[in-house]
Amino acid sequence: MSSPSTASPADSASSASTVITNIAALVTNDPSLSDRSPLGVIQDAAVVMEGDRVVWTGGRSKAPATDNRVDAGGRAVLPGFVDSHAHLVFAGDRTEEFDARMSGRAYSAGGIRTTVAATRAASDADLERTLTRHLAEALRQGTTTMETKSGYGLTVEDEARALRLAARHTDEVTFLGAHVVPAEHADDPAAYVDLVTGPMLDACAPYARWVDVFVEEGAFDGDQARAVLTAGREKGLVPRVHANQLSYGPGVRLAVELDAASADHCTRLTDADVDALASGRTVATLLPGAEFSTRAEWPDARRLLDAGVTVALSTDCNPGSSFTSSVPFCVALAVRDMGMTPDEAVWSATAGGAAALRRTDVGRLAPGAYADLVLLDAPSHVHLAYRPGVPLVDAVWRRGVRVV
Repeated sequence: MSSPSTASPADSASSASTVITNIAALVTNDPSLSDRSPLGVIQDAAVVMEGDRVVWTGGRSKAPATDNRVDAGGRAVLPGFVDSHAHLVFAGDRTEEFDARMSGRAYSAGGIRTTVAATRAASDADLERTLTRHLAEALRQGTTTMETKSGYGLTVEDEARALRLAARHTDEVTFLGAHVVPAEHADDPAAYVDLVTGPMLDACAPYARWVDVFVEEGAFDGDQARAVLTAGREKGLVPRVHANQLSYGPGVRLAVELDAASADHCTRLTDADVDALASGRTVATLLPGAEFSTRAEWPDARRLLDAGVTVALSTDCNPGSSFTSSVPFCVALAVRDMGMTPDEAVWSATAGGAAALRRTDVGRLAPGAYADLVLLDAPSHVHLAYRPGVPLVDAVWRRGVRVV
């Protein structure tokens, strides 16, 4: 297949209209635009962008006249990936920990403290450089919307600066002061929860949209998590929860009770947990990179999907337990090891991620949505799982501008 060509490429945002045509398969995630399947795939398709929005999709023979034209060369186009769970403001790495774990030593939440020490010691410039490098890395792999969290500072000053830096580069910023209890509060975790729900939250709330907490043995219990999430909600932040990753616990049901946007990980679930997710609107965000990097049990996506739970797929990009920014890699893992079909995995990595961020303007290609598109060097989105590890993302448009 040939490379895409355009008579007049748009290098900056404008009101000019552009059609991408000769698309073998266009994933819209809008069932009303095609065969009523969740992916809303249109064969032999075209999509029209004007400014930063999609204004038309359909068969290429019916495409309206536009200012610019891009020939997709008989390849597939899908919405930009929406990665709704990442930890990108950090310093250092944990190569030695990963090497030890792959040699048989299990992961524990205590490893986070290694990154906390490095992050506290880093300059603002160093942290921002790492953040932007990984955002750019993700963009090259088709991620056009990415959430990121604090959680590696764990002091008022360091958490606030992490969020301040993150807010310069993404709209989806999460306050995760309740990641672990730092060493200086190890003997009095209640005092740390008071700090998180008081001065730290006051300093961080202006930069964040979300509040998160790691509900896990070695991190925070249900009562502590409730206090953090409730305090965040009172400050206008919407809850999301690290839930049921390493052990069974109250995280998932607390997330549903508090109408959290997402319960993330969901590796160890009881029937009651699944029933709770199915009865509410909290999205189950699955993070297969973490299971891959820790040799842990895979989340059972099939169980969740069959129960009617909305599922998202994300990278959990972080230096300890999932140091990948590749959504295509996570799609392949989900299909191979978590019981998802290729269609389900692609939907979960696009529309599912958008649902986990409670957004309807990304994760789909329908009139009114942002013009965030990925052109694959393949005739079908199925190739993301069919050809794992192959760099299939050939071009990316974000807000109507070609950026890759």
